[in-house]
Amino acid sequence: MTLAARDVRWNAGGRMIVDGVTLAAAPGRMLGVVGPNGSGKSSLLRLLCGLRNVGSGVVTLDGGNIRDLPRRAIARRIASVEQHAGTQENVTVEDVVRLGRTPYRGALSPWTEADEAALERALAQVGMDLRRNQPWATLSGGERQRTQIARALAQEPSELILDEPTNHLDVRHQLDVLSLVRGLSITSIVALHDLNLAALFCDEVAILNEGRLVRSGPPAAVLTAALIQEVFGVHAEVHASEFSGRPHIEYRLD
Repeated sequence: MTLAARDVRWNAGGRMIVDGVTLAAAPGRMLGVVGPNGSGKSSLLRLLCGLRNVGSGVVTLDGGNIRDLPRRAIARRIASVEQHAGTQENVTVEDVVRLGRTPYRGALSPWTEADEAALERALAQVGMDLRRNQPWATLSGGERQRTQIARALAQEPSELILDEPTNHLDVRHQLDVLSLVRGLSITSIVALHDLNLAALFCDEVAILNEGRLVRSGPPAAVLTAALIQEVFGVHAEVHASEFSGRPHIEYRLD
């Protein structure tokens, strides 16, 4: 099972936002998507999960065109977590996570044992099971992000797409959220700003610039000083971290 884009293009207002991108998420692995602001990361993720239709090219799920699948079938396979959750403040953690069962339920369907089991698993996976009755308004940023991930997991997806899941989180919660995602036994595609987080957690990294895929591959092969200079316009030194053995990037302020 895999989610892939082949020569995908999408434009808005006469401007090409995603320009001929080809990439694939390996089953059970984490693919990081990085690039400067406006490079097309969020737009690409929306195309991959079927929230937008490609202008040309094709997004495939298990080799078939995603546009040939019913919306409900896509939602049972692909779950997404956006940067900003538009959740009403008068709901609880459990209320939010219950929304993940929508693809499996009709308008008048009763809540089933399968729904309850999926809810319980999702809450436990993100460590929010003891806070299920806590109001959304009282949660920290990290707890809200965990709750949104639990909502996505309640869909029982095989692919999980996250757009800047660490945005506005402190260092501890950034590490907690990405450790949680990496520990899941599903395919994940994560857009990130922080190159060091991408290097630390992702199995592969894809670099976008001006809507185009510049390079993709293992972090050590992709996140080089030369490529960082080319794409981000900053001088950097890259060396193996003494803690993780993965690439660590230091920026020069000259």
